[in-house]
Amino acid sequence: MRNRIAELRRERRITQEELGAAVGVTRQTIISLENGRYNASLLLAHKIARYFDLTIEELFLFEEDET
Repeated sequence: MRNRIAELRRERRITQEELGAAVGVTRQTIISLENGRYNASLLLAHKIARYFDLTIEELFLFEEDET
């Protein structure tokens, strides 16, 4: 699953640490999300989407063939 976290964070000039603090996770978790090494829980996905004023679907890009 891809996401737009890094893109949106850079556009808004927010550091990984600032985003992590805002949604209650570490900078390392944000790094892992941005690099695709970790998939967010539904709760975390919701928090990040709300932070950017987007829907989960606008933030996380699901592909039909993912299992």
